[in-house]
Amino acid sequence: MIVDWQGVYPAVTTQFNEDESINFETTKAMINSLIEEGVHGIIVLGTVGENCALRAEEKRQVLSAAKEVVAGRVPLLAGVAETTTALAVEFVQDAEQLGAEGFMVLPGMVYRSTEREAIYHYQQVARATSLPIMIYNNPITYGVDVSIEGMRTLAAEPNIVSVKEATEDTRRISELISAFGERFVIFGGVDDVALESLMLGATGWISGLTNVFPRESVAIYKLAQQGRFAEATEIWRWFLPLLRLDTVPTLVQCIKYAEQLAGRGSEKTRSPRLSLTDSEKAYVSRLYDEAMTNRIDLTKYNLD
Repeated sequence: MIVDWQGVYPAVTTQFNEDESINFETTKAMINSLIEEGVHGIIVLGTVGENCALRAEEKRQVLSAAKEVVAGRVPLLAGVAETTTALAVEFVQDAEQLGAEGFMVLPGMVYRSTEREAIYHYQQVARATSLPIMIYNNPITYGVDVSIEGMRTLAAEPNIVSVKEATEDTRRISELISAFGERFVIFGGVDDVALESLMLGATGWISGLTNVFPRESVAIYKLAQQGRFAEATEIWRWFLPLLRLDTVPTLVQCIKYAEQLAGRGSEKTRSPRLSLTDSEKAYVSRLYDEAMTNRIDLTKYNLD
């Protein structure tokens, strides 16, 4: 199965009202703005989208709302983060009917899986849908690393076409390419090593902070694809302090608060996630204010 997945795919937030109900209109407006500002794809219901905090029917409602606003302009992928394999199978079958174009699949959330269990989970989900699958490999957060040998097993599933590599070890990018050539579309999955991942051959970047600065994220990707690494690095170094917010336990709150500072959304999360403390907000605000003060004029790169 061949897919044209490349570029910058923000893992978008799910916007909430003050009573923690979903604000669908703000969610749709935020997705539309990202597309208009040049992102290459949209991923709903990932970690940043607070998948595990949503009820089953809410996940399907968020996907339907996203499908309506994306309207075929870019690929639309749905995160799959269910407690059991059976629920994950049920979700992908429903989501396929609702118009998802692919899935970013996490290990089963019921407990920390072994690699054998994670591979089984991915196999069963892939066999339940005709749509393309991206494996989300994040051993730091989810406690299981799908190794090169594990990916060799998953390569037998024709619709497992991609991997979001979030080991934080950029050597894995080269190892995947050496082992499989072009068999898998590789996305960098950790914001603060994304440029290194692109330099090493990743064809895409799945990002949380792109929700705040989409144009800069797209510029980094385009410059990297053109081999203009010195120029990409200039933007990268400007962006890096904010990108590090993607690697802390409160990443969802940090990203949403930065979105609010940028006028792109609300900081509101669904409990048990709570708002940042005053000191944490002050830190994010300082990073955001410094970024705005030193923001780079992207027109000098002649990328349009």
